[in-house]
Amino acid sequence: MRSHTKQIHVGRVAVGGDAPITVQSMTNTDTKDVKATVAQILALEEAGCDLSRSAVNSLEDAKAIVAIKEQTHIPFIADIQFDYRLALYAVEYGCDCLRINPGNIGDEDRVEQVVRACKAKNIPIRIGVNSGSVHQQMIEKYHGVNVESLVYSALEEIRLVERFGYDQMKVSIKSSDVQTMVEANELFSSLSDYPLHLGVTEAGPLFTSSVKSSIGIGSLLLRGIGDTIRVSITGNPVDEVRVGNEILKSLGLRQSGIDLVSCPTCARTKVDLVGLVSRAEKEMTHLHKNLRIAIMGCPVNGPGEAKEADLGIACSKGSGVIFKKGKVLRQVPEEQLLDALLQEIEKTEN
Repeated sequence: MRSHTKQIHVGRVAVGGDAPITVQSMTNTDTKDVKATVAQILALEEAGCDLSRSAVNSLEDAKAIVAIKEQTHIPFIADIQFDYRLALYAVEYGCDCLRINPGNIGDEDRVEQVVRACKAKNIPIRIGVNSGSVHQQMIEKYHGVNVESLVYSALEEIRLVERFGYDQMKVSIKSSDVQTMVEANELFSSLSDYPLHLGVTEAGPLFTSSVKSSIGIGSLLLRGIGDTIRVSITGNPVDEVRVGNEILKSLGLRQSGIDLVSCPTCARTKVDLVGLVSRAEKEMTHLHKNLRIAIMGCPVNGPGEAKEADLGIACSKGSGVIFKKGKVLRQVPEEQLLDALLQEIEKTEN
């Protein structure tokens, strides 16, 4: 059962309530380099990204929002650190959401200016709290940076925004420690109905981040907690979207694109299954059919174990069979297996 949260809108994308859980990422280009930033956002879109965030570090970055939005199709979130004036500029130039930590952009008068600007245009605010932005009084009260100090810092930030008559917010409480991140989001969810953005921050390179994020984000989603996610990866942000989508697909929370399953190989495998799966994954990345495709290394684990797959391959020495819903369609030489599978995918209506 999914936890009930209030619903907000980031541009045309609903977050919270009964809206589908969204996947987001953050560009690593120089935001004022419109060409590079647009190219990266378009790549994120192609990978299945719902929301894109970019750092706004200067007035030039803020001004670039107009041109970026004209050439892209998903909402633009402006990420602001420290300078409240940049938040005001980002709102002026058309961001769809503002990511701030109210505690680090100055006194309450400055926070009020930002909140009033967002309120005037109905632009939601994402309150972000992580291990590096915990309120000092909370650190003292709860004896360090921990679950309680993270959560109550976030609640204090929320109250500050609410004081100025605004409640269009989503919240992220992140840590690089998976257990802390999970427990903090569980506690926050029990105390507030604002939508939650989930992520393990500073999770590392692709392999490490995929493991940490799958455990942290996945365990919360299984509890019904979370409304939007970001997998933080040191590297290509497109990988963040791909991993994020796979997390949702593996939990049955998103039906979008090919779900590729394959066996781990064993002594019965008599073909280059690793190479075959690698090529298949590359070919299927941009296919927008909602199909489960199985590539199995031997007849034993082919149509039998993968009978729930829409289509698949079961390999034998020098050849393999193409099967559909567990039933064999035809036998094909090894070198033609992938092409034959792709042809069957193309023929399948979805």
